[in-house]
Amino acid sequence: MHNTKLSKFITEDDIQKRVSEIGKLLTDQFKNSKDPLIAICVLKGSFMFYSDLTRHIDLDLSCEFLGVSSYHGASKSSGEVKMTLDLSTPIEGKNIILIEDIVDTGLTMNYLLKNLESRKPKKIVTVTLLHKPDASVIPCKIDHIGFKIENDFVVGYGLDYQGYYRNLPYIAQVQNIN
Repeated sequence: MHNTKLSKFITEDDIQKRVSEIGKLLTDQFKNSKDPLIAICVLKGSFMFYSDLTRHIDLDLSCEFLGVSSYHGASKSSGEVKMTLDLSTPIEGKNIILIEDIVDTGLTMNYLLKNLESRKPKKIVTVTLLHKPDASVIPCKIDHIGFKIENDFVVGYGLDYQGYYRNLPYIAQVQNIN
C-alpha cells in the first residue's frame, strides 16, 4: 500500500460535526417512541461512523451488527452482495437505525432493506456517511446522508482498500491504486 497516493477529502472535524448533527436528528426522530430502538452497524466499513454516531443519539438503544460484502477487495462494487454476519437478536416490532458507511450502486442498501423488512420491524431509518448519487444503479431509500460525493474511490474513517486505511480519522480520495 506504500505506493497508493491519497488526498485528504473530508476532514476529521467536518466528519465529527456532521455526525453530531445526524445524531441530534435521530434523537429527535425517535424521542417520543416507546418501542425499543436498535442501531445496526453494517460491517466492516461503518464501524467508526457507527461508534461515533451512536454516542450522539441521546436515547436508550441496543447495538447490533450485520456483515455484508460487495467489493470483495476491488475498488468498485462487484454488484453481488454477500451476507457475512447476521443479527444475533430478533427485530420484529422494533425501531431500526441501519447505519452504512457508503451508498453507491444502491444494491447493498436494497438487499439489506429487503432482508430486514422481512423480519417485520416497526420502522427502519437508513443512515449513510457517504452517498455517491452518480454511481447509483437502482434507487434506494436513504433517510440521512452525511456527505454526497462524486464517484471517486475513497478510504478512511472505516472505509478501506484491500483492508488498509480504515484507521484514518478523515476521508481521503485515492489518487492511484498500485
